[in-house]
Amino acid sequence: MHPGEAAEPIDAGWLRGALRRPSPNANERPRGMAIDLLVIHNISLPPGQYGTGCVERLFCNTLDCAEHPWFERLRGLAVSAHLLLARDGACTQFVPFGLRAGHAGASEFEGRTGCNDFSIGIELEGTDDDPYTDAQYRRLERIARALMREYPAITIGRIVGHARIAPGRKTDPGPSFDWERLRAALG
Repeated sequence: MHPGEAAEPIDAGWLRGALRRPSPNANERPRGMAIDLLVIHNISLPPGQYGTGCVERLFCNTLDCAEHPWFERLRGLAVSAHLLLARDGACTQFVPFGLRAGHAGASEFEGRTGCNDFSIGIELEGTDDDPYTDAQYRRLERIARALMREYPAITIGRIVGHARIAPGRKTDPGPSFDWERLRAALG
């Protein structure tokens, strides 16, 4: 985190300063389930294209799957993440942190399956191979710091990529993500 940059405030599960676009693809977490994992993802729709608005429409179930041939594989999919960080660092929140978002799919962390139950998912607009932007890292650092304060069980060691909880099935955020930069900023 750069000097003078504070963690972003969270009010009733919503990140203050984020654009709110509530997704229908969320539900209650299991009773008594502590939030103790932060999962970093990447996404772009169509793949490798940025700023299209298609990710937001996917998470809100308004994506026209006839819009692009690649989208046919998304037909009927009901997914979401808590947050999406655009290339310029702009943040959109789809699910309040206290609810379960559909971001991890079949997953396991430290012997526990169903990571959606106990995690928060942040999507970075990007691909495994395109470098993420400074604006994305700066915003992610502020958000991660806020989440670690709000949910103390989320520690630096409990901030992981989607690939770590779904090995062989997922590869994101990919080799272009600078884990050392994030850990140094949060350490």
